[in-house]
This record gives sequence, structure tokens and C-alpha cells, in this order.
Amino acid sequence: MVELPEFIAPQDQHIIDQYLDAVWMEKGLSDSTLSSYRQDLKLFARWCAMNGSALLDVTNADLRSYLAFRIEQQKSSARSSARFMSCCRGFYGYFLRERVISHDPSALIESPRQGRPLPKSLSESDVESLLAAPDTEDAIGLRDRTMLEVLYACGLRVSELVGLTLADVNLRQGVVRVMGKGGKERLIPMGDEAAAWLIRYAKEARPLLLKQSSDVLFPSKRGQHMTRQTFWHRIKHWALVADIDKPISPHTLRHAFATHLINHGADLRVVQLLLGHSDLSTTQIYTHVAIERMKGLHSEHHPRA
Repeated sequence: MVELPEFIAPQDQHIIDQYLDAVWMEKGLSDSTLSSYRQDLKLFARWCAMNGSALLDVTNADLRSYLAFRIEQQKSSARSSARFMSCCRGFYGYFLRERVISHDPSALIESPRQGRPLPKSLSESDVESLLAAPDTEDAIGLRDRTMLEVLYACGLRVSELVGLTLADVNLRQGVVRVMGKGGKERLIPMGDEAAAWLIRYAKEARPLLLKQSSDVLFPSKRGQHMTRQTFWHRIKHWALVADIDKPISPHTLRHAFATHLINHGADLRVVQLLLGHSDLSTTQIYTHVAIERMKGLHSEHHPRA
């Protein structure tokens, strides 16, 4: 792998900061997305410095050369390079609108093609085994069982789950309110099973876990806000207890939620709304999961398969 020099021109550093501040204000991007964009732009700026150029002076040919450098010399994946091109389009589009530049060097450059891997999911029996794994006579076990039930019933992102407060749950209406990506709020039905576990958890376990007054719905064993990493370790632990030998994470249950809905005939646009996807194409990957399942059933049961 070819290493780039550490130097970044001060002007390039300034415009990177300017763009990221602007896009944060306009689109409310997450910290992880902003961090990825910053890293992509800094690497590009270092390449520009090595080649005697600057970010706002590059041509279409320069950008194509850098893409080739990423793929051939730095062994970047198609997914990583596609993300870089998405970042570039936003970056140069912003400075074009601000009339800082007169042309967009990213125009007419297609993103590298990338295969879309099917999301890893669990079977319905796997999910039942996972949900049954925690010891619900223990406060921590009851909390974890309730979190798993809510996660699977609502298809939440792990950040949405650990961020829930008492005010976000309406047991009378049977819904959970979450704030998703880009600050978009959505209401999700939780179902009777998850609601029943929430009622029991709130009565029996949550008071034992709280060390002080708090509106956090699922506190850690220290009585504080639970981190995403903590819950990741909890779900890995219960997967071992349930003897599930598949790779698993909190996102696996989100995939299971969507896959099982599609398998049972749910409308794709309804699943899109429940997941909080802004683009239907993001949700359409689950139709491929359902198709793969149908192929398997056909192959297993059809006499001419």
C-alpha cells in the first residue's frame, strides 16, 4: 500500500472544516458520517498536496486519477470508494452553489459498482431461542429480555433502543417514539408481547437498577445510560447462551424484524416507514432476502427442483 504524506495545505484544511460545518447544519448528519467524510477529504487533500494541487483546483481527470490510486495503490474497496464519491459530490456541489468554484470536477464520474450483500438475519426459531435465553427472575436478565423483545418488535437501531426514555413509550396506545437519523421522528407499534414485557420490567426490574432519579428506560447495571457497546456485549452473551452459532449483533435483530415482516407478506413501504429508511431502495434489499428464502423452499420441496 502506498503511504500518503501527512501534510495538508492550511487552505484545504479550512475548506474541509467549512464544508463539514455547513453540511452538519443543513442535513444533521451523524458524528460517524461526518468523521468518515472528514477522513475521506483529508486523504484526498494529502494526495493533492503530493501532486502539487489543492482540493478546489482539481479537475475531472485529477479526481479520476485519485480514484484509480485509491483502488490500485491503497486497495480501497468499491464500497469505500463509492462513499468517497458521494462525499465529493456533496463537497463540490456545496462550493459550486456558494460560487467558490465554477465547475464540479465530480460531474460525470460514476461511483464504483459494488455488490449489495444480503443482510445477515436470524430464522424465527433463532429469534425465539435468543429471546428465551435471559433469566427473567434476575433484574439484569429481565431488562435484557425486555430490550430484546422491543428491539425485535420494533426493528430499532441500537442507538435508538439505548436512547429510549420513559416519555418515548406509550403503553396505552402501544407505540414507541424514536428519533432516527437526520432527526426524523417516527412512531412504531410494539405489539402486545413487547408491551407486556415492558410493563413487567418497569414494575420489577427498573427500580432495582436505578441508582438515582432518571428517565432512562433501560439503565445499565450501574444505573446509568447504557452504551451501544454494552448492549452489543449483552446480545453476544445471550446468543452464546442460546447456542446460536451465527454472527450476531443488535443490527441482526433489526434485519430479522424486516425480513420476517416481508416473509409474512408485509408491504415494502410499510416496512420502509417502520425502519425509518428515507429511500425505498434501502428497504428493497429485504425483498432479495425473501426471494432467497423462496428459492430455498422451492429447491427443497418441488419435485422438479
